[in-house]
Amino acid sequence: MNFLAHLLLSGSPATTPHYADVVVGNFAAEAVRGRAGLLAYPETVQQGIRLHRFIDSFTDAHPAVRRTTARLRAAGLGKWAGVVADVGYDHLLARDFARYHSDAAEPLPAFAQRLYTLLHQRRQELPERLQEMLHYMRLHDWLTGYAYPAGLERALLGLSRRVPAAAVLATGGAAFLAELPAYEQDFQEFWPKLRAAVAEVIRIDAK
Repeated sequence: MNFLAHLLLSGSPATTPHYADVVVGNFAAEAVRGRAGLLAYPETVQQGIRLHRFIDSFTDAHPAVRRTTARLRAAGLGKWAGVVADVGYDHLLARDFARYHSDAAEPLPAFAQRLYTLLHQRRQELPERLQEMLHYMRLHDWLTGYAYPAGLERALLGLSRRVPAAAVLATGGAAFLAELPAYEQDFQEFWPKLRAAVAEVIRIDAK
């Protein structure tokens, strides 16, 4: 899953113990490698890193996600199909955010600004490359931008320019949008299962 999903799945300030630490860990995990990287953080931040890794493993193994990536590979995305699926699912999550967010009083723009502020305040705890990325994410409001087809295409175009040998990602947005109903069906099957699994992980960690 991509940034919006990971941040939303970190829980909520009202219900998740050490919520801010879990958010920081979940976000930092994008650039934290191995056990040594994990142990460099306090235990409550480690919970967020472990949660991030659980989300990624669960996502990669789920049959609905595998259908999505198989369809994207057939559309010419090859080994980058998983990346397009991650960003595409964030598009669906952002587009229908009120449906998936537990707090109906917090629309996507407000959620995004709250999370940018939290992460910015604790940016020194993030790996250096994520500190730089957070600056641009906040400046250009990536999380809210995912809600629009143009935002999906812009995100993948940006990745195609930053990642060596990933030029094909420039076509990923169009490929995802071309079969959108099928991807919507996959996501609607997958998301409740992921959310339930994550809730159980957070419950166990809180003990």
